[in-house]
Amino acid sequence: MNRLLVIVPDRISEILAKGEYQPCYYNPGEVFVEVHILMTNDDRPSLADLQRTVGSASLFVHNYPDNLNLVSCRPAWLRNIRLRKWAKGGVDIARSIKPDLIRCHGSDWNTYLASRIKAELGIPYVASLHINPDINSVRRIVKPHLTSEEQRFNAFYEYVERSGLWNADLVMPVYRPIVPYLERLGVERVEVCYNVLNNKHLRVKSDYGLHSPARIIYVGRLFEDKNPHNIMRALVRLPGVVFTIVGDGPIRPRLEQLAVDLCIADRVVFRPAVANDELCELLVEQDIFAVHTEYWEISKSVLEALLTGLPIVINRRLGEPVPELEGDFVRMVENTEEAYFKALHQLLTDHVGRAALGQRALAHALANWHPTITEARYAAIYRSFLEQRPG
Repeated sequence: MNRLLVIVPDRISEILAKGEYQPCYYNPGEVFVEVHILMTNDDRPSLADLQRTVGSASLFVHNYPDNLNLVSCRPAWLRNIRLRKWAKGGVDIARSIKPDLIRCHGSDWNTYLASRIKAELGIPYVASLHINPDINSVRRIVKPHLTSEEQRFNAFYEYVERSGLWNADLVMPVYRPIVPYLERLGVERVEVCYNVLNNKHLRVKSDYGLHSPARIIYVGRLFEDKNPHNIMRALVRLPGVVFTIVGDGPIRPRLEQLAVDLCIADRVVFRPAVANDELCELLVEQDIFAVHTEYWEISKSVLEALLTGLPIVINRRLGEPVPELEGDFVRMVENTEEAYFKALHQLLTDHVGRAALGQRALAHALANWHPTITEARYAAIYRSFLEQRPG
């Protein structure tokens, strides 16, 4: 019986509530017949709701909470001893499960725990990275001047990240801009593996006739680095357009007030949470996908829009460009009201050009990120480790 142990730092219940999971997320290719998910927290997600993430595999859920008291532990040698002591209970859980492979999502307490399981039990592990922590940190504090306490905090998580990634049998960044972070850490076993998307519900756009009113959609979390306010301001001069914003975050109340102030509240639809199955169905009914992001990434939402064949308007980010977005298959603009207005107005009035942009997007996405291709890659990696099992 092939067993996979998935170790994650996420509170899975929150992800389930947002409807963001897609089929077989934790068991791509359904390679494993038994999947154990271990969370480094005390979350208790519904197994019935979570079953879709492992396909037909038997599902088991475990908890082994992190210990945040260790973050301030000094000196470093004592911190490291206590971290190993913390990990022992997680090693015992893995010993009872007897997995053939461990998969980590992200680099946190989970990858450190996986490194200790490998050290004590010899079980290999792979880790996928979904952000570049040097650019968009989850734990570490990124700012010009750090207090001594903040420096110790960062040193702790730098150690946790480095330990977990150095000892991994393979690290799988989900896009190329993550690679410089791994190079900085000296991680050598690296293979870029793009996100597996919702093959069961993604639909390809076949009709590029403009809706009345025209439909523009934004998908993403609502915080400063992904603030769509310039798109909203451009909407003032684009009558006959409805703008749907899918996502939630701390700036949503401000954006809702901006829609009122701009007198476009009747044309801006806020949808804080949409299940991924429904979102895939929704995308194909839109005319344009417009987004602002300063993240150094090609996001899952952009990949879904590309695979739908939607014409995409996206900003040139501050800093290095995203290599996956270089080409003529997206419309790149500056993050200004005027630039978004010109791009959207042109696409809304040039029906041939709008269709051509969407078709180029689809062709490029199918060649590079088709869900069948990306899922097969993960499945092949898993099988390669199963083939290496002793005996």
